[in-house]
Amino acid sequence: MKNKNCVCDAVENILEQQEAVKDKCPTSCYSNLLNPVKSLGDTIPFVLFSETGKLFKAFGNVGGNCFETNFFRVEHISHCCATLQLLLPLDCHGQHAHEVCDVHKLVKTRNCVEVDLTCFCAIQCLSPKLVK
Repeated sequence: MKNKNCVCDAVENILEQQEAVKDKCPTSCYSNLLNPVKSLGDTIPFVLFSETGKLFKAFGNVGGNCFETNFFRVEHISHCCATLQLLLPLDCHGQHAHEVCDVHKLVKTRNCVEVDLTCFCAIQCLSPKLVK
């Protein structure tokens, strides 16, 4: 059953695509053997926007090597509430990128945030090639 929130629907679709390329058995008749994302990894990164057009951000490693990010990977979703993994944005020198347009690659972290997807008005998917 589809939700009445387009952001929620988009994140559910992203999760379905990510789960379709898991390497449980890459030649299974139940996997999408022709899926071009398979060679690009298992993550479709995205950013979320509030109704005022501001990028949503979260903080990782608070109390340690703290970082701020606008980039996420969906881990789980239920009733428009999602667990999002924080993706660390790096510039072309491998340093933390502070500006969105300076991001050269994204790195998965162990940091997650729980969000209510009905609080967002827009989502923008990014290239899976960004995730290293």
